[in-house]
Amino acid sequence: MPSYEDDLSRFEEHDTQVLGISVDSIPSHEAWQKSIGGISYPLCSDFYPHGEVSKAFGVLRENPNEPAYGASERALFIIDKEGIVRFIDVHPIAEQPDNEELFDILRKLNS
Repeated sequence: MPSYEDDLSRFEEHDTQVLGISVDSIPSHEAWQKSIGGISYPLCSDFYPHGEVSKAFGVLRENPNEPAYGASERALFIIDKEGIVRFIDVHPIAEQPDNEELFDILRKLNS
């Protein structure tokens, strides 16, 4: 997520709001932000009711027999101003698509 901070001005050029969401608590978000030197985009705590946003987007790990039960998948969504999901990428927790891929998609959506 720090890479989004690094490219925040480029996201803004595409009239895009970056928003981070996780099932972690607000104190956990605050500690994480502090540990990386801060971020300037908003974070949403999907802590209580636990995972409701993640569940609504189909990315909450709900199988108690699976690793990371109760966490959300690492996922990216691009949602337009009408609330329509235009892009979804769910990927392994240790991976993150290159921001250039996101900028390519944003260019296509805005053309």
